[in-house]
Amino acid sequence: MTETTRQADGAGEPTVQAGKPGLITQVISSKGLAVGAVGLFGATVIGVSTVAPAYTFTISLGPAAAEVGTQAPAVILLGFIPMLLVALGYRELNKVMPDSGTTFTWATRAFGPWIGWMASWGLVIATVLVLSNLAAVAVDFLFLLISQLTGDPAIADLTFNPFINVAVCLLFMVGAAYLSFRDMKESKVFQVVLVAFQVAILVLFAALAIGKAVEGGVNSIPFDANWFNPFTVGSLSAVVAGLSVSIFIFWGWDVTLTMNEETIDPERTPGRAATLTVVVVGGLYLLLAVALIMFAGVGEGEGGLLNEDVVENVFFGLADSIMGPWAFLISLAVLVSSAASLQSTIIGPARTLLAMGHYKALPARFDAVHPKHRTPVFAIVVSVAVAGGFYAVMRFVSENVLWDTILTLGMMICFYYGLTAFACVWFFRRQWFDSVSAFLTRLLAPLVGGAILLALFVMTLSDSLDPTYGSGENIAGVGIVGILGIAILVLGVVIMVIMAVRQPDFFRGRILPVAAPESAKETIR
Repeated sequence: MTETTRQADGAGEPTVQAGKPGLITQVISSKGLAVGAVGLFGATVIGVSTVAPAYTFTISLGPAAAEVGTQAPAVILLGFIPMLLVALGYRELNKVMPDSGTTFTWATRAFGPWIGWMASWGLVIATVLVLSNLAAVAVDFLFLLISQLTGDPAIADLTFNPFINVAVCLLFMVGAAYLSFRDMKESKVFQVVLVAFQVAILVLFAALAIGKAVEGGVNSIPFDANWFNPFTVGSLSAVVAGLSVSIFIFWGWDVTLTMNEETIDPERTPGRAATLTVVVVGGLYLLLAVALIMFAGVGEGEGGLLNEDVVENVFFGLADSIMGPWAFLISLAVLVSSAASLQSTIIGPARTLLAMGHYKALPARFDAVHPKHRTPVFAIVVSVAVAGGFYAVMRFVSENVLWDTILTLGMMICFYYGLTAFACVWFFRRQWFDSVSAFLTRLLAPLVGGAILLALFVMTLSDSLDPTYGSGENIAGVGIVGILGIAILVLGVVIMVIMAVRQPDFFRGRILPVAAPESAKETIR
């Protein structure tokens, strides 16, 4: 075993605990990451950073409003519910298996290697896709910020030049990869400063928007509690499309679980941080949604949320009218949000890929940890390289790359979150009725949350085949969002089959055997 590569010690020969037939206790093993580097506060900050409220909201409110109008707050609340339910299931799984592989490890232990591999494929591909979007939004707001500071509107238009856009986007990705390569303690300090700044600016932005709406703006409308009522949305398909966007804006909280081998008190801290992350960003989103609907309305006229200059990037389109000469602050907040999230988002796929390499579901090179910084260097490089390549291609194929990939992301998120929630239900099937708490957190919550998300996945995939879905771009009459979704899943199956031929031990259940512990928990060895 080299200094930077660690095999799954004991994983190939699991032992059985005396008195507990079939209970495997030496499957979960250490991967060489930095132990005890992050506490509850730091993990929550990194969780909020990964969700990236400034980034996600600026590109998501418009598409959500386009589907459900003023009921955008309602679909935000609807999206919050399955996220919270699934988070409870994640917390229970983490208590007994605090492994950086999270979805990959848990779904494999519950359902076997094939489902575990595909569930982790959904996680990895979703995070890789969003990396490209994060960098793209950072580019938009970098040029906007420079334009605002210099007073030259032409600079903001540089982002529409695909060659300049892609080049700067790739530079952002390289910078984020370097920061992710550094140790977790350095990353935590970096994230605390940037998250505090973006949250403060977003709260100020919302307050100013509400104030101007109350004064009576051109498009302003009075607050209506009915905005929180999903039953007033015109159709089920609109609710599903809006929910797909809503799921996306909450996505990222599970990064706190992928850091479980690096947190203080790994059995409890990651789950608590995940719950705190969902609650904090949920409250912030509702405040912003209400504020901007009050200020801009949902019309297509100048300055309205559905205006073509606003809908795809609401902060970009409304900053000047809300903040005046201080508009550059919101641009800086989104730039900071995107850049910070670029770095923190890499944590998830990199540690999942590390676990997959560690347990022999991917080539051994993925099981590489830097001897000094204790970070999964090879997995980081692969994640960023694939994200950069995907964005470069999509930027030239589709002018609406952000909108279409967000909807595709929504499908992938529902897919792997749903499978992970069901993994919790099945893994703890012998403990459902041990107590009221076990019934709620190990059966009811993950079952309902998982069912909602997998139903959304199926409905969204079906709807996305329509050529008018999303941006309306299509190939041979089939919506590009649907094509992307199916292509991603097929590609995952192809790679999985290749790995099954090359490295059969994992796929024959010799590395991470299926097991359903009755009471004892597994520990990292």
